[in-house]
Amino acid sequence: MSKQRRRDTEPEVALRRILHARGLRFRVNFPIPGMPRRSMDIAFTRARVAVFVDGCFWHVCPEHATAPTANSDWWSRKLSTNQARDAATNEHLVGIGWHVVRIWEHEDPDDAADLVMAAVRGEGGSGTRGKGAESLVEARGEVLGQCL
Repeated sequence: MSKQRRRDTEPEVALRRILHARGLRFRVNFPIPGMPRRSMDIAFTRARVAVFVDGCFWHVCPEHATAPTANSDWWSRKLSTNQARDAATNEHLVGIGWHVVRIWEHEDPDDAADLVMAAVRGEGGSGTRGKGAESLVEARGEVLGQCL
């Protein structure tokens, strides 16, 4: 696992390129206030929007997640812990006044950028943003790809 990239993954960099090209300025790997050792992939500090680009394997994407067969008990605990950590992070950020946008790594970067831009502009509160947002809600059981 130490060989896995924690930052600057391909989907994350693609999203950042598009956001920057659209004129948005942001912080990268910004520490989460009050939560040591955790950081936001992309942070819009003035708008208080936290963006996370979640990997399908590590965050158990309903479309692309796989269950390893070797050492399956350990992996099951590991992946469920990752999901619990995501939920705790979301809850903490919302509690201190941030909006959370979670994007799956397989999502189209242009669509993801639309969701992020809408969140930064504060359009629509926690309503649906852009194409595919409803399927994200259904697939993950929570509001993703939109402000929380």
